[in-house]
Amino acid sequence: MGLRIHFVVDPHVFYGIAMFCLVALVRASITDPGRLPENPKIPHGEREFWELCNKCNLMRPKRSHHCSRCGHCVRRMDHHCPWINNCVGEDNHWLFLQLCFYTELLTCYALMFSFCHYYYFLPLKKRNLDLFVVRHELAIMRLAAFMGITMLVGITGLFYTQLIGIITDTTSIEKMSNCCEEISRPRKPWQQTFSEVFGTRWKILWFIPFRRRQPLRVPYHFANHV
Repeated sequence: MGLRIHFVVDPHVFYGIAMFCLVALVRASITDPGRLPENPKIPHGEREFWELCNKCNLMRPKRSHHCSRCGHCVRRMDHHCPWINNCVGEDNHWLFLQLCFYTELLTCYALMFSFCHYYYFLPLKKRNLDLFVVRHELAIMRLAAFMGITMLVGITGLFYTQLIGIITDTTSIEKMSNCCEEISRPRKPWQQTFSEVFGTRWKILWFIPFRRRQPLRVPYHFANHV
């Protein structure tokens, strides 16, 4: 039991989660989300699945969207995220999901550290309440716990909406515009939609941000990429 508790509060686990979170953040920020070139090559058998953008007057796949902030069309764009200063599209959506997952995990781990530290300070509070260090560290821990809980609620809601969007094969923009009924049919199993987003059917690789994503070769009417 003692070894199990020691493993849970081991700071090396916290550092490992933080490293994965940081890598996912940096890669999601600098990775091309799926910008379309000025003169895209349209396969002959897929012309009916393309349309003309009324903002940049370029051909794009039907599930693409023109980002007003970036000024270009992005394949299967979900939204423009100010936290990563980049669009979330086909090529970096999997990194954004990892960022949400590891941020939530990191927040839970930090809250657990704060609560353990708080209970450690309870005996000191009764004897040394007049000490500057004890009083101010308790106040800082309470403030950190409040901020951590607030962040945990927010990131949980965001992560939940992202998971539901992948399971239903709809983007955030499609949900807001209510134009995804025809696009999302035929309905695909959740394993297929997650595999398309992460670029692999190996589920263990869904949690690794160091690899390179390779689009799965699936029929176009099932695909979420060009």
